[in-house]
Amino acid sequence: MEVKKTAIIVAGGSGNRMKHDVPKQFLLLYGVPVLIHTITCFYSYDRHLDLIVALPERYREYWKELCAEHGFEIKHVVVNGGLTRFDTVKNSLAAVHNGGLVAIHDGVRPLVSPAVIERCFAVAAEKGAAIPCIPVSESLRVQNGDRSDPVDRAPYRLIQTPQVFRWEILKKAYESEYLPEFTDDAGVVERAGFEITLVDGNPENIKITTPVDLLIAEVLLKNNISR
Repeated sequence: MEVKKTAIIVAGGSGNRMKHDVPKQFLLLYGVPVLIHTITCFYSYDRHLDLIVALPERYREYWKELCAEHGFEIKHVVVNGGLTRFDTVKNSLAAVHNGGLVAIHDGVRPLVSPAVIERCFAVAAEKGAAIPCIPVSESLRVQNGDRSDPVDRAPYRLIQTPQVFRWEILKKAYESEYLPEFTDDAGVVERAGFEITLVDGNPENIKITTPVDLLIAEVLLKNNISR
């Protein structure tokens, strides 16, 4: 029997660092809103995937208008985002009714490859929790007061999404109280006592946070890199 799969696309942020009136998930990338690109990645991977999209409540009507404007008809359920990412994910989990495997992905990562999505689901099915990552390619230093010291970059990894979990693990983990150190779902799951497994991500799977990120994503998309 095939395991049920759900993808939660977290797009509840306001995008202040983008310095734009519209949240970054709605900005145009190659003529199409970033969020539409992101959802399409998961639909292309598996058309039977349940899709849940978490948005700021005040932008839900605007999202409907964007979908109509761009002829976007991929079926998805919209839920309200929360004050924090933790709250947003917790709200979204209430809309998951079929158990199985649940992926949580940043709405502003529109260049995740199908191979990475597949890898994360496969490893989560076996191990319980799969987190994509890439090696650190630049030099690192740690600041110690007025001085800094070099750090061996070899053991470090940059963490990406989608982070995929068995439903029962994720549900148990999000019964916890929110802590400021929770920056991603892996941290919440580990804090609840579960182990995670790292898998290879794709370098093009950048998180669009600044205007420069948007320009980079435009170039990657135009050259069909990561697809």
